[in-house]
Amino acid sequence: MQVNKPRLAVGLDPGVTETRCVVCALEGGRLRFLGYGRAPAAGWSKGRLADAGALSESIREAVQRAEINAHTLIDGCVVGMGGMTVQGCQARGLYEFGRPREIQSEDMAYAIERARRVRLEDDRMLLHMFPQDFILDGRAGYRNPKRATCSRLEANVHAITTSTQEHQTLVDAVHQAHLAVEESVFEPIAASYASILREDRTRGVMLVDIGSHSTDLVIYDGEALLLSASLPVWGDHFTRDVAYIFKISFEDAETLKREYGCAMLGLTADSSLIEVPSTEARGPREAKRTELNEVLEARAEELFIYVRNELHKVGMDQALMEGVALCGGGSLLTGMCDVAERVLNCPARNGLATGIQDWPEELDTPVWTTAAGLAMYSARLKTRRDTRRKAPGLVSMVFR
Repeated sequence: MQVNKPRLAVGLDPGVTETRCVVCALEGGRLRFLGYGRAPAAGWSKGRLADAGALSESIREAVQRAEINAHTLIDGCVVGMGGMTVQGCQARGLYEFGRPREIQSEDMAYAIERARRVRLEDDRMLLHMFPQDFILDGRAGYRNPKRATCSRLEANVHAITTSTQEHQTLVDAVHQAHLAVEESVFEPIAASYASILREDRTRGVMLVDIGSHSTDLVIYDGEALLLSASLPVWGDHFTRDVAYIFKISFEDAETLKREYGCAMLGLTADSSLIEVPSTEARGPREAKRTELNEVLEARAEELFIYVRNELHKVGMDQALMEGVALCGGGSLLTGMCDVAERVLNCPARNGLATGIQDWPEELDTPVWTTAAGLAMYSARLKTRRDTRRKAPGLVSMVFR
């Protein structure tokens, strides 16, 4: 046991294909990378958590590797959640003063608290609540109405809910791995902490996390979270399409996709021939690379059409000045940013983790962005009380 144990910020990303853990230390108002661990995922079935014990073993293995790498012991973490069980909705809280008076911070907090009392369906729980703006006596669009005068204050908020059972099963799996859960966070929220700066949010930006069994997104306009959503197209759909077209196994289709696949025709030598995996009884086969890329391009277009529809819901389909950031394993497919730009008509880039000192080059990939963001969220929890008194160094790093 270390005598002077550093103040740790730990993020745990229990993915469907791999469990990832990032360990950082809070030092003098900065966040420094200490180590990481990874382990093959277990316990998931069709994107749903089916075996808490198997997931717990995967978490324990990833955490143990992170402890060895970071030369420290881990006792708690912020854990990520995603998938179709997570849903976003709008809510409104009303606070009537009875007579006109000046608005104070406590009034704004109370109106937001009233919105928190939104009625949820059975087996739903509130995961996050994000204020958007305020309405003063019927006048909308106030982001910070402090010291303004009104008699009726309404708060518009975006609420993110999830399945109570799914959430509890995930928390139980972490506890079985002998870890405390500091907080559970919608994964695109965490990824945006790591890869999107505050100034980017002010000009409108979206993050899309494309995982193996889920695609989740968040849309920001200024400091307001306008929308969160989970989409019905994800990374495994690309692989299944390849397996179906070429009549090969899922594992061989994944290999073919990674080695030769591209989400947009014209970015690779499409006329070249590729070797299609097959059994010994059938013998070697060849196919045009165009056939593979046509399948992937069609699925990528479908995915970003869903994304475009979500943008349209909040009137941001022509207002993303900072464009879209892509993260998750599905974003590694060549050409994904190009398809996103074509369908969404805005800039697209890979969402990479920034703001963590000594972040290693081998983790500088969209696959690790969520785990990094979860660690940054953990830092936010541990410094929430201190940031009001300290210089903005840590604020700009953690609260972006």
